[in-house]
Amino acid sequence: MELCIGSKKIDCSKRTLVMGIVNVTPDSFSDGGMYFSVEGAAAHARAMIEDGADIIDIGGESTRPKGAYGSSPSHVSAGEELDRILPVLKELRNAGDFLLSVDTYKSDVAEAALLAGADIINDISGMTFDPLMGDVVARHGATLVLMHIQGTPATMQDNPQYEDVVADVKRHLSLRVEAARAAGVRSIIIDPGFGFGKNYHHNLLLLKHLGSLKDIGCPILVGTSRKGFIGTATSTTIEDRLDGTSATTAIAIMNGANIVRVHDVKQIKRVALMTDAVLHA
Repeated sequence: MELCIGSKKIDCSKRTLVMGIVNVTPDSFSDGGMYFSVEGAAAHARAMIEDGADIIDIGGESTRPKGAYGSSPSHVSAGEELDRILPVLKELRNAGDFLLSVDTYKSDVAEAALLAGADIINDISGMTFDPLMGDVVARHGATLVLMHIQGTPATMQDNPQYEDVVADVKRHLSLRVEAARAAGVRSIIIDPGFGFGKNYHHNLLLLKHLGSLKDIGCPILVGTSRKGFIGTATSTTIEDRLDGTSATTAIAIMNGANIVRVHDVKQIKRVALMTDAVLHA
């Protein structure tokens, strides 16, 4: 499967891409506050590139669920979000020709980020929070990640319900892909949204049956890194979930994931390389 991002064409059927997470936030669930300065965030991103990241995903607003990690994250205005991400984005864009993604659901933030050199917009809402997102991404000829979420970050873990989580997520993502294509977006990635409106068993079932999403015809991005269902399965804290993340990464790749979004790039890059070697033997 070929993924076109700007002028780059990447054959996702040959190897798994690794997306490194850079949260320029004070309150993200795993690394909030660790890379809140421009210098810290940019240095962290450069280290991830050296460790083998194919894409850097920059986020300026926490979308962690409430409860497990304290109260719900506070809403961030578009202006504040841009104040956080644009300096980092511009510094990285000037530093090299690697792929840069911005994690936002706001079309005005996406517009400014794409003008500043972003290649990808990673929208956790799948264009449901801001109906102008598709038009903005299409106008810039950029790539759009459409993620599945049930509810909002403030409500998504309040007893999420599905008739059939795999079928429901697949149906929803198929409709969002149709909507994005109708808006003119040509480069689309789908993400089932692990931890976004799913309970423990929902996450396990999605991972087990991830391959069913391949029928949609878009590259699949998976973000399980350090998430709560790993902690539940392994009885570990956020800081001690690398083993569980490694296991879910390998399973995801074997089941069809083309891109994995992670905090621990160096270690997960090796997991991806080993899993790819087995998959393509």
